[in-house]
Amino acid sequence: MDKQAREQALKILSEVYAGARPALHYNTAYELLVAVILSAQCTDERVNKVTAELFKEHSTPEAMLTLSQEELEKYIFSCGLYRSKAAHILSASRDIVEKFGGKVPESFADLKSLAGVGQKTANVVSSVWFDKDAIAVDTHVFRVSNRLGLANANTPLKTEEQLKAAIPQEHWSEAHHWLIWHGRRVCHSQKPDCGNCPLSACCDHFKKENG
Repeated sequence: MDKQAREQALKILSEVYAGARPALHYNTAYELLVAVILSAQCTDERVNKVTAELFKEHSTPEAMLTLSQEELEKYIFSCGLYRSKAAHILSASRDIVEKFGGKVPESFADLKSLAGVGQKTANVVSSVWFDKDAIAVDTHVFRVSNRLGLANANTPLKTEEQLKAAIPQEHWSEAHHWLIWHGRRVCHSQKPDCGNCPLSACCDHFKKENG
């Protein structure tokens, strides 16, 4: 994708998805962190149903640690990968209490030190809660950005690096949400809805498929 096409794509995305925000429900940094951990290979809609119950009495790391692993697994079973997610949430909660005074740390390195928190999750928390410039590459962002031609990479980390180079820094966090919502609404994983896509004129994938 050349510079002109890139600028056109970003302009269209910014207009179509103006004001796009996370679909996950949360009230605190801790709730956001837990929700993002739960969202791995799970829909945000399902996570929101689970956290609506979980957070009624366990919305802080201290309260979460009153649960045993088995008890937490029962709450989050429907999110999938429930054993590892429960272990990660409890371990992260313990570190937040013991190492960070009960507060989710703002430092990127400290965030990544928490169990279950990789590059994507740390970027989401940094961007959404701490209002820092960041691009979190989930499955939607990875798929859409590489189809469009904003990136040409085979890993999420390389995709993140290329998106940071392609998108002005002040739009990183917004672009993350634009790409997610475009992936949900139009650029589906199995069958992208190219016929109803406002980006088809500047999309590498569309050009390849249609000569």
